[in-house]
Amino acid sequence: MKATFYEGNQSISVGPCIPVPPAAGQVQIRVSYCGICGTDLHIYLGHMDKRVKMPQIMGHEMSGKIEILGDGVTNWKVGDTVTVRPLDACNECPACKAGNSHVCQKLKFIGIDTPGAMQALWTVPAHTLHRLPAGLSMAHAALIEPIAVACHDVRMGAVKAGEYCVVLGGGPIGVLVALVAKSKGAHVLVSEINPFRIELCKQLGLEAVDPRTVDLVEKVNADTGDAGADVVFEVSGSLAGAETMTKLPRVRGRIVLVAIFAQPTPVDLFRFFWREVKLIGARVYEPQDFDEAIALLAAGEVPFTKIITDVYPMSQLKKGFEEMASGGNVMKILIDCAEV
Repeated sequence: MKATFYEGNQSISVGPCIPVPPAAGQVQIRVSYCGICGTDLHIYLGHMDKRVKMPQIMGHEMSGKIEILGDGVTNWKVGDTVTVRPLDACNECPACKAGNSHVCQKLKFIGIDTPGAMQALWTVPAHTLHRLPAGLSMAHAALIEPIAVACHDVRMGAVKAGEYCVVLGGGPIGVLVALVAKSKGAHVLVSEINPFRIELCKQLGLEAVDPRTVDLVEKVNADTGDAGADVVFEVSGSLAGAETMTKLPRVRGRIVLVAIFAQPTPVDLFRFFWREVKLIGARVYEPQDFDEAIALLAAGEVPFTKIITDVYPMSQLKKGFEEMASGGNVMKILIDCAEV
């Protein structure tokens, strides 16, 4: 079979790979499609060389069909269409014992800490599987994992109908957060500087502005009668986003921190005191978030699939990374793992 390999220094190769037979409690999946995630881009750019084991098979936003069942696997059969919740928890640490295995203190993220989905046949623990509904496009199903991220973020923010939400950062996760929040009945404003992404937001029915030309604080205050936003999602991972997020919430508003800040970042703590603002961390997802993502995608009422920019074969994975790294007219790129 074929697989893609990250070999360091922005080098990607496609070559033969020996399938891993599923052990007890595992399944082997024939991968259909895999999305390029922002984390995959960080790996490609060399930002995670100390964590990944090269040559690394990346990828975790996927869809596929079960090829082989390992011993002891029940409730699944060969040919079932699935997606994977790529978290392998220890089930022994205090976080796991408290029911928070998604933030396991020894968590292994499949596709980063272990081989990922950008290969023809992928072996994973059976407990990570989620069933796909009949008739759902396998290409579209590769969006379920990032939609689940958005569902978790919105759930952590306790977004309710009629609330005013601001999303700082209009990349793939930011747009998905905005779409999920809007599906809850919230009014959503997206702050983004990339013209392509601003225009895409508008095509998706979202209000979007460039904070370099629109004063975001004045805009939010004008929209809310000087009250401020109910919920702010910081998805940009930028210093400007960290600075702006505290200026926007209303009294007892919520800030949901979605982006990963690799370095300590200055935050205006006075605003938390002055307005009794809540700061909420949101990391990955839980099973219920995948269930919600699958239901939302299958219903077809939210235009998630419009974020797909291109679909490439595995042989053009490097091209996909180069396009994403350019920061241009790109949102989500899928890799067809059945084609080389």
